[in-house]
Parts: sequence; C-alpha cells; structure tokens
Amino acid sequence: MSIAPTTTTDESPDAPDSSKPSAPVKPSAAATLRPLVLRLHFYAGLLVAPFLLVAALSGALYAASFQAEKIIYADEFTVSAGDTKLPISEQVAAARKAHPEGTVAAVRPSPEDDATTRVMLSGVAGVGEGHTLAVFVDPYTAKVEGALEQYGSTGALPLRTWLSEFHRNLHLGESGRLYSELAASWLWVIAGGGLVLWFARRRTQRKVRGTSGRRRTLGLHGTVGVWASAGFIFLSATGLTWSTYAGANIDVLRTSLGQSTPSISAAGGEHTGHGAAAGTGSTGEHGVGLDKVLAAARAEGLSDPVEMVPPADESSAYVVKQVQRSWPTKQDAVAVDPSTGEVLDVLRFADYPVLAKLTRWGIDAHTGVLFGIVNQLALMALALSLVLLILWGYRMWWQRGRASAFGRPIPRGAWQQVPPLLLVALMAGVAVVGYYVPLLGIPLAAFIAVDVILGEVDHRRGGRTRGERVVGAK
Repeated sequence: MSIAPTTTTDESPDAPDSSKPSAPVKPSAAATLRPLVLRLHFYAGLLVAPFLLVAALSGALYAASFQAEKIIYADEFTVSAGDTKLPISEQVAAARKAHPEGTVAAVRPSPEDDATTRVMLSGVAGVGEGHTLAVFVDPYTAKVEGALEQYGSTGALPLRTWLSEFHRNLHLGESGRLYSELAASWLWVIAGGGLVLWFARRRTQRKVRGTSGRRRTLGLHGTVGVWASAGFIFLSATGLTWSTYAGANIDVLRTSLGQSTPSISAAGGEHTGHGAAAGTGSTGEHGVGLDKVLAAARAEGLSDPVEMVPPADESSAYVVKQVQRSWPTKQDAVAVDPSTGEVLDVLRFADYPVLAKLTRWGIDAHTGVLFGIVNQLALMALALSLVLLILWGYRMWWQRGRASAFGRPIPRGAWQQVPPLLLVALMAGVAVVGYYVPLLGIPLAAFIAVDVILGEVDHRRGGRTRGERVVGAK
C-alpha cells in the first residue's frame, strides 16, 4: 500500500496576508513519521514482494487442495455404508496382511459411516522421512482400498503434502524455510505501514473521482490493502508461530509465561510390560489390544475422529487422542495401560492455557482446517488480494518513473525529521522486535546500512543534502 505524499500550495481567500512574517509551523510527530513509513513501505514491499508472491500463490493452491483431495482420492476415502463395523484389530490385521512392511505407527478408526479406517505404517522403504504409509481399509469388510504416502497431523496425502512443502520450504529442506519466514516476518510490517499511510492520506486528501494512471492504481492498491490488512497481519502472526527462528523464540516466551502446549504422559503403569498379555506389536496389538483400548477412550468421552498410537516400548502406554482440528476443536487425549486397559492419564483441551489454545486455533485457521471450506475460500481470497497488491505495487513503481527513468525511489533522509525522543523509542522497539523476529531485524539492519552508505556516496557526489527535508514525489 505505497501511498505517495502530496504537497498543496492553494491559498484560501481568507488566508492571512503572506506579506506579514509568520512563525514556521512545526509538523506534528505523526507528520514526521509519514515519510519514514512511506520509505520503509516502499522498499520493504519492493524487496520482499517476490517472496510474498510465491507464498501467496502456493498458499492459495494449498487451500484448494483440501477439496481436490476429496475428489482425487475418493476411492481411498469412502466406502458404501454397511450395518456393523468390524473390530479394529481385524481391520489392522487386514492392512498388515496386504502391507507387512514397516511397523504400525498409528490407527485412525473410521470416523463416519462411509469413511475408511487408516492404518499408518512407519519405516516403509520408499516413504519419505517423517512420513507414513496410510493403508485405507473398509471397516465393514476389511478390504484394503488402497495405500498412499501421508504426512502431518491433518493426514495430508501426496497432492496436499507436495503443495504444503512447496509453500513452506520450496522443496529445499530446512534452508528453504528461510523464504517463508522472511515473508511472514515482513508481511505484518508492510500491511501495518500501508494502513498508516492510507489513513494519513484519507485525512489530508479528498477523494477524486475519475482519476487515472498512478492515482487510480494507488486507489485500488490502498482500498484492497485496507480491507485485507487484518487478514495479512493474522497470517503473518500465525505463520511465525511455527517458523524456525521466530517460532523458537515464541516457544521460549510461551514457556516462560507458563503457556506451553501440554502433553499427555505415555509412561506405562506398574503392570506394563509384565505377564503374558504383552503382544508382538506386529499389528499394533499390545496387551489388552486395540479394541479394549478404544473402548476405554470412549468411556472417557473421546468421540470420533481419534488416532490410536501403540506403545513405543514395553514400558509405555497406548495414547488415544482426538484429531479434529475443525470447529469445534476436539483435542482431548488419554493414555491407557496396555496390560490392564486402565486409563493412566487424561488431557482435556479445555484445560489448555489460553495462549496454547490461541496458537492451536491460529495455526488451524492459517492452514484452512478450522472452519472448513469457508476458511479455505477466505485464504484463497486473501492470497488473490496479496497477488493483486503486489502487481499494483510494482505498477506504481513503474509509474513513478519519468520517460526512461524507471521507478524513481522514495527520497532518503526521512528519519532526520523525526523528533529525537520518538526516534530513540522507535529504534528501541525495532531492536526488541528484531531480536525476536530475526528475519525482520537482520534484513532491516542491512537495508539501513546500505541506505546510509548510498546516501553518503550520493552526498559526496553533490546529491541531495543530508539535512534537506524530504517530501515524497507524486
């Protein structure tokens, strides 16, 4: 939302006699900040826009992938509803007969009458690290309907997994995550700066109808940006919560405030691992078995959808947890002794700390699962808005040029007009935020250093003097 300041020289008939000397009008603190915000908004938008463009396009495709999955993988997802579902143990045995490779990592019983059961296998050759092979089983006949590679707690299949990783790291591994964290780190700054500029412009200028050229582009850029800014700030904040560097700092802060996401204890009871009850685990069966464990979880109020995780070793318990990320969120969990079927620990989502709940809801809204298709359509609309704003921003950069002078930059030196106390406060605030959000702080420091060097070079060559007052060009 690059808003160019304008100056007016019109005098009203009732204006004081200009021949009489008058004291210079000292600009307000807000007025001195506007050129600084304008320059930051201009350069931040210009330099970060390519990363934001990739994030917006890949994010829109990811949001659309939820509905695409239902069509592409319909044969694996759905079956004809029958009368009675078979025991979970029989369904898992059928999956293991068809796919004896690997080990059972988790089981998601059929959550609806026409849905398949998923048996997730880990350690399968050809399946990516951190991924599982999901075997889809008809809960009424135990027929295996197919098997697909799966990733993440939302059960993403190949299409959504590919788009998710492209959005997150461009398929470049951990180093690729820097791009998405850079985009998230700067998006809220650009959106917030645009809001400041838009409201400042609204106070000083009347709406001009029938405008064209740069003014028209500016109007479209500002209007769409204002309407979408809250969504951009939300996406920025939620995206940072699970980023590499800022996310780690946020986790430390939450921990210090006692707001970490709690976890259930999977430690087994005193009878765990003893006696003939212990099973081989080849089908995920340990001790009392999956069906009795599921019954114990149901008795604690855990309704579908749930995921059952077998014990990691002989001293561990089963963990059954709800996996509904859509509203209303279901995230309760229980630990069950595999030897006795006794519930050892219960964790209720209602007991989560406030920030843990907000983090959960924020991430789920960011990924498009909290409110289903409405959520996904809203994300696609935000992504389209961001793409348009970037294109309009570059167009305004082009339109700022004269003839062969492409994209004249915003004049430097705006910071010199800011009152010293306000400037110190701003610098302190930026330093704190930059520490916690390093991919904002480091690029900003580099930008300032380069800008100062270029300004000094320009000054030595006889360019704009360092103390000259900055007024943005139309």
